[in-house]
Amino acid sequence: MADDTPLRKLQTQGVHHITLLGADRQTSIDFWEGVLGMPFIFEQPNLDDPEEGHLYFDPGDGRLITIFTNESRAPTHRRVPMVPGAVHHLALNVSQATFWQAPKRLDARGIPHSGPTDRGFMDSIYFTDPLGFLIELASYRFEPPEGCRHADVMIEAHRIRVARGDYNIDREHLADAIELLVERTQQTLSPSRAPADPY
Repeated sequence: MADDTPLRKLQTQGVHHITLLGADRQTSIDFWEGVLGMPFIFEQPNLDDPEEGHLYFDPGDGRLITIFTNESRAPTHRRVPMVPGAVHHLALNVSQATFWQAPKRLDARGIPHSGPTDRGFMDSIYFTDPLGFLIELASYRFEPPEGCRHADVMIEAHRIRVARGDYNIDREHLADAIELLVERTQQTLSPSRAPADPY
């Protein structure tokens, strides 16, 4: 028998937490807090597996990254298999100031990495956790206008890029998107907001 209930969305409001399989407890703390600077905020047993611990870290936005630990899981540094349905990587937001220090700070620990990678709208650097899971440090090349989010800038930059037939979003699209959002969201007393040359 068919259900006549209309289809409705389950509206999300952000990522609550991400849980990853980690190595042993101390290796996990040393990586997530000792390398990535995430405060270790609490722990308890894995409520679905009493052989495992469950560590909770604050990635910097008050949400949670949690790690299942097991004292029998030692660091392997082998790349996690890339298979359909698997998580490819975890991207963590860092400031431009931190981003440009990342290669030197990873090198000091002997952690292999990709080096800075140009992504047009952001800069990225890639390396793996102690179990071979790919981590990305991502740093936006822009700040959104007051009252707007990064996503607001990205959708406008995408529309501009597509209209121009460009391959990917780059700095010019971002600058034009920010200008458009400011015009749309902030008032002015000027009769015209057109570009001008006062020189």
